[in-house]
Amino acid sequence: MSINPTMTRRTMIRTMVGTSGGMLLGFHVPGVGAAVVAPKPWTTPTDGDEINAWLSIDTDGTVTIRVPHSEQGQGALTSVAMMVAEELDVLWENVQAVFADINRHVNYGEEYIATGTSGSAVVRRRHPHIMQAGASARERLKAAAASVWKVKPQDVIAKQGELRSGSHHGTYAQFAELAAQTSLDKEPAIKSPDQWWLLGTPVPRVDVPVKVNGSAQYAIDTRLPGMVYAAVKCCPVPWGKLKSFDPDAIRGRAGIVDIVELKAVPGKSTDADLQNGVAVVADTWYRAKTALDLMPVEWEFGTDGEVSNESQASLANSLFDEPGEISHESGQDPRPIIDKADKVLNAEFYRPYETHARMEPINATVSVTDERVDVWAPAQDQSLPLKLVADQLQRDPKDIYVNTPFIGGAFGGGGGGGRTAVVRQAAELSNRLKKPVKVIWSREEDIMQDKQRAPVHSRLSASLGDNGLPDAFYSRAVWFPSGGVKRNGPATADYSISTMPYHIPNRRHERHNVNGHIPTTTHRAPGANQNGFMIEQFVDEMALAGDWDPLEWRLEMTKGQEPWQRVLLKLKEVAGFTTDLPKGEGMGLAVIEDHGSISAACATVTVSRRGQLNIEKVIIVVNSGYVINPLNASEQLEGAVCWELSHALYAGLDLDNGHFKNNNFDTYNLMRMNQMPPVETHFALSQDGWWGGMGEPGGPPSPPAVANAIYFATGKRVRFTPINKHDLSWS
Repeated sequence: MSINPTMTRRTMIRTMVGTSGGMLLGFHVPGVGAAVVAPKPWTTPTDGDEINAWLSIDTDGTVTIRVPHSEQGQGALTSVAMMVAEELDVLWENVQAVFADINRHVNYGEEYIATGTSGSAVVRRRHPHIMQAGASARERLKAAAASVWKVKPQDVIAKQGELRSGSHHGTYAQFAELAAQTSLDKEPAIKSPDQWWLLGTPVPRVDVPVKVNGSAQYAIDTRLPGMVYAAVKCCPVPWGKLKSFDPDAIRGRAGIVDIVELKAVPGKSTDADLQNGVAVVADTWYRAKTALDLMPVEWEFGTDGEVSNESQASLANSLFDEPGEISHESGQDPRPIIDKADKVLNAEFYRPYETHARMEPINATVSVTDERVDVWAPAQDQSLPLKLVADQLQRDPKDIYVNTPFIGGAFGGGGGGGRTAVVRQAAELSNRLKKPVKVIWSREEDIMQDKQRAPVHSRLSASLGDNGLPDAFYSRAVWFPSGGVKRNGPATADYSISTMPYHIPNRRHERHNVNGHIPTTTHRAPGANQNGFMIEQFVDEMALAGDWDPLEWRLEMTKGQEPWQRVLLKLKEVAGFTTDLPKGEGMGLAVIEDHGSISAACATVTVSRRGQLNIEKVIIVVNSGYVINPLNASEQLEGAVCWELSHALYAGLDLDNGHFKNNNFDTYNLMRMNQMPPVETHFALSQDGWWGGMGEPGGPPSPPAVANAIYFATGKRVRFTPINKHDLSWS
């Protein structure tokens, strides 16, 4: 074997072998044109000089950027690395991204400020401190070079990994060790967008190659010496009791290691707490799952076993006649105005329970030893598994190490390993058996025990004035979150309705927060996802009743609001929206604000006489203030469209006898590849100082745009989801 003499020892190791001893397939040497990431980004070796917690520089010029945020398909590895590289001013091809040490963050000063990956916030909220880490490292390199060259730091230029001052020249690598020992009198300001050289350009995501070639390691891929596998079942009705189980019925089966009862702790019923259930541990997951299914188990549902979608709908209907909590009001009380008006519109809408149904089933692996505890879990905030294990085992957090894997989808709720009981289950079993234990929830358990999107029932009313525009608007929402609103926040109940941008002079919005027994939490674009479906259809109804074109109505009703006008005018330019299409064809639009961004959708559909729906195209226009990577931003918008349309078109959980009946993909349907419409994305950016999110806002306007298009194609309104339960036939 010949060795390239220009390779450093670390580059050779990084290229050929990981710390586990396996070949790093598809991982290549920096310098081929783009930043890279290893299949196991938590084990990528680096022995460079650490300039600060965010980055180190090796002798060959490789810059290792540590990313404290989970990579769940939204591009955090790329975005964070780009922001640091922008300020550091280093060749993108010399960058490698790795996951940050969460143990270090939790136990030694929280140097990364925040590790959560949610709310479309990695760029919009955290770019100042992330970019400053790169700027600080750059200035420390300049200061180090200045001290050697006997010049002023401001006379040193740092650009693309090189330092210059007059006749002096050197690389970042040459001054990295000294820079690591250098402090600054004050931290530098970050660049303004007009100074960007990397940000704002279409950069391919660094995680794509290893995901395409199959070498990327997710939590569920974890393999450890001596590891055993556990399948679990908890009461189908959350917080119900385990009445009895018969371990002797399966104890003699091949591969069985242990059968363990899991017990809820009285008074502890938050998202990630243990519920009553049973686990079967075996040498393979198949054997554990098969044995668990064969073991006789009896549950005690309690009074919650009487709850159904129908009983909740009945309660919601009665609460529509009861005063609720006021979430917004302006002008006069709209109710007397509506009561006296000649032209009044009324509508009721409903969105059911919906589950995350992530591609990677809920799972966690925990290895407990006397010296340390190691954890692998698909959590949106990797500090959560550490804290959960510390609490469950009463161990010192300094002894607990989180190995941050790729995540096969999160979509809110903290991810499958963040705010479910799976991490506690794995920790408890590993501690009992003194072996590494991987817990995998079956898809049925995944859907039944996930933290769901809460159902919402809404009643909307409006009156129209002589100009055909609404002069009064009244709404009342009823939703069923667990624990009232502690986890979801009160605004989720009627967000997008109570916060709509339209200039209606007299408004009042109310909501009822009904405590449900089903654990609920955030889903992608919480609040906007459900309520946008409702309000943006009602907007079309108001526009048409007043003889307004739906697009022109929205432009008229958002006058003076530049970010909204910018989006709507761009949509008008690119979409060719019209209501004048043959029967069976329709175009619909919607515009919604979510996580600081304004996003509009225009959908084109065809509906056959028999009611077969086909979405021909979806156009998305978004205003997020700024975009740091238009390629990744477009991908996030497309993914958000897919997510929301999947649930609005085909999903919806059937609650009966206190638990869900449709708990696998044969009954909880999601969009298939051949059903995904083409998505065209456009940016209409204000670029005037505010930053919006990108991971979620593209989703909420898509279902109401499709629903409005269905109306123009068929004359039928879609008041509830899933849409595929409606009869869309026409004659």
